[in-house]
Amino acid sequence: MIGKIKMNQPPKMIIVIACALAVVAATRAEKIGPWDMDALNRVPKAEWGATSNGVQQVYFEGEPLSGRTTRVFAYFGKPMNDAVKFPAVLLVHGGGGKAFPDWVRHWTARGYAAIAMDTAGHGPAGRLPDGGPDQNDNIKFRDFTGDDARNMWTYHAVADVLLAHALIASRPDIDAERIAETGISWGGYLSCIIAGLDHRLKASVPVYGCGFLDENSYWLPQQFKPMTPERRARWVENFDPSRYVGRANCPMLFLDGTCDFAYPMDSLQKTYNIVTNAPVALSVEINRKHGHIWNFPEVDAFIDSFVRDGKPLANVGPLKISDGIASCSFSSPVKIAKAELNFTTDTGTWQKRKWNSAPAEIADNSARIKIPEGRPMVCYLRLIDERGCAVTTPHVELP
Repeated sequence: MIGKIKMNQPPKMIIVIACALAVVAATRAEKIGPWDMDALNRVPKAEWGATSNGVQQVYFEGEPLSGRTTRVFAYFGKPMNDAVKFPAVLLVHGGGGKAFPDWVRHWTARGYAAIAMDTAGHGPAGRLPDGGPDQNDNIKFRDFTGDDARNMWTYHAVADVLLAHALIASRPDIDAERIAETGISWGGYLSCIIAGLDHRLKASVPVYGCGFLDENSYWLPQQFKPMTPERRARWVENFDPSRYVGRANCPMLFLDGTCDFAYPMDSLQKTYNIVTNAPVALSVEINRKHGHIWNFPEVDAFIDSFVRDGKPLANVGPLKISDGIASCSFSSPVKIAKAELNFTTDTGTWQKRKWNSAPAEIADNSARIKIPEGRPMVCYLRLIDERGCAVTTPHVELP
């Protein structure tokens, strides 16, 4: 404990002690939601296991669950070249998923170290006796109060990723200043929260996942509507990404589909609109398939551009509507091969709307098209470069 400053001390001594107090305060990470970032920045105890086809098993110490210790299982891999420090990526699986060794290999083949941790208390052969909470919806959305928030699945899943970050950042073969994250579906949901908590990250890519689950998502009718207002508010305040993602200070890329069954476009847009302290890119595809898919070229290119000096995705301005013309400006180090307007005149449930596409003209670093007939309409412009990487404007709703 730091003692009180005596008033008869020389002014220089007061300044020195004041500076010391400021340094101590600065090194104490803040508590955000139920997460104690000071504790979760620690390097966890780990047991490194067998290696198969370039991927190594590792178990590391997780957060306590109802008073007992837990372990987290993960796969870790790195390129064979030991002469350099590698950039790294954290891989966060979705619902029904697990730690995928092939996902790790995807990144090691690209020159990265990677760690894919299991966020549902499982190991390579099934449930761990000392694993964290499982991931079914009844567990994720159960009621809780007070300190019981630290027994919830979201709390443990986020903590697993933060601890995995600390673990690999401590390795001598990893460049701790070049670590990014990407998550798929529920992993995308987690990535949104983590981007707001973990300011060590250099980039974040939520695939499908977003916030505002209580306003519109797959879980609105089954989970949120039956809740009491107090219980619903408690879950949202602690575990909805909308409470955290606005704190993100690393560049973010949001990938989604127009008719994604779980994370609809209105909730997605509300989510990326509150990220105001960092660059945000967007890639929305008509009827994008939902699954544990990790070969989207946009994800690779986006992370490369912030941790390996790769060529970035196109920087696209907002969609402008004037005199029946939709347009956007852009800049891109890679030639834009084509542009298109994606649009729907359907209303109602986002997941059931039928979308159409029409080619747009490209000239002088802008794309433009006459808007088709039919109102109301939701539309956005999509630009695809010669690598096959697509970026989009935010969607606009025309009355």
